[in-house]
Amino acid sequence: MIDKTGSARWEGGLKDGKGTVSTQSGALKDQPYGFATRFEDKPGTNPEELIGAAHAACFSMALSMMLGQAGVDDVKIETTSKIGLEKDGDGFAIKTAHLVTRVSGNGDPAVIEDCARQAEKGCPVSKLLNAEITMDVTVG
Repeated sequence: MIDKTGSARWEGGLKDGKGTVSTQSGALKDQPYGFATRFEDKPGTNPEELIGAAHAACFSMALSMMLGQAGVDDVKIETTSKIGLEKDGDGFAIKTAHLVTRVSGNGDPAVIEDCARQAEKGCPVSKLLNAEITMDVTVG
């Protein structure tokens, strides 16, 4: 089993507090986040965009593997994952994740799109998210 970690520190109340997030690798180190970065589009990161980045990265790697297995080469993949945070009772819940990917490669476009559809549901982060995951794929 492979274990990777992310960590967060928080000080203060919900609206006046502040926090930082870091990753085990050091790729993120003490990046600021808080109420304003999550709900008011202020500079800094937030959990939803970090989940979106992880989802897009995981999907792209899974798709690359599937395309290689299908004999598609010279692959280029650009993906975003839009994470939907919605009011849920007295709190909030992540209810949706929508992938948008542009894929090119030397291979049958139908095969490329089929691989993308499989990766949409099969990448490890897609399996983790308890959200409706949808996707738009463009081949070419």
